[in-house]
Amino acid sequence: MQHANAPLTQIGRLRLVLLVEEEGFTLQAAADACNVAKSTCWEWVRRWRQAEEPDRVTLACLQDRSSRPHRSPNQVPVGEAERICERRQRTGWSPRRLADETDITRSHSTIHQVLRRGGCSRLPRPEAPAVVRYEWPCPGNLLHMDVKKLGKFTEPGHAVTGDRTKRSRRVGWEYVHSIVDDCSRLAYSEIHNDETAATVTAFTRRALDWFLEQGIVCERIMTDNAFAYTKSRSFKQLLWRRAIGHLRTPPHPVPTGHSIRPRRSACRESRRPVWTRERRRTSSALSSEP
Repeated sequence: MQHANAPLTQIGRLRLVLLVEEEGFTLQAAADACNVAKSTCWEWVRRWRQAEEPDRVTLACLQDRSSRPHRSPNQVPVGEAERICERRQRTGWSPRRLADETDITRSHSTIHQVLRRGGCSRLPRPEAPAVVRYEWPCPGNLLHMDVKKLGKFTEPGHAVTGDRTKRSRRVGWEYVHSIVDDCSRLAYSEIHNDETAATVTAFTRRALDWFLEQGIVCERIMTDNAFAYTKSRSFKQLLWRRAIGHLRTPPHPVPTGHSIRPRRSACRESRRPVWTRERRRTSSALSSEP
């Protein structure tokens, strides 16, 4: 494998060969000129002399060869390797489990090498389920509504200053209320200091009026199961008076990406960090003991 400081690349090897073949250098003189050993110089000259003309033109004779031996007498026979791979594909057993079979006399490490050469050391990944995408045909058929909680700060953080000793503590939060039309992706957002029922109702009223000014009449609105959406009487009355249906998302998963994506884009473009919570999964392998 060549590296950045290798004295002999393909062009370097060609230059070494030409010093001997055309310039008349001795092997030792050519090796000294290219800062390599005399045996290395002889190896590339020998390959050049034994190569055919097409290999010389393409420099195929000066490429690195595989270090794999030509013969491996101790390798598992082909028939036995095929039987191991067939049982692996049929049962899905691990190399340690296959090594316990009576008709297999190989160790689990050897079985793993056999499976790796056969391309079945890892179980095939299950086929991903088809992505179900939906989009309502007309603007106003469905509006997505959600809130994003962002932390306030009094001064730039370490992402800008590089100083982790200064932090904005107990400054408070601000809430980005957003409504996005499912068909046209037209969005309306406001920033407030809370997400109470009164704030949500007032925001929804202004948002619906704004959508009406754009020529969009809301028929349905989808939210999550937040308290302000499910327990607020004023919010329910607002939707009832305007003949708007209220759809709720199931607790898990949360398919409200229509309102999340524009908000994340806006935060990214305004250089404001958006933190996502990830659930760490831990697992432990089973021991080889039954």
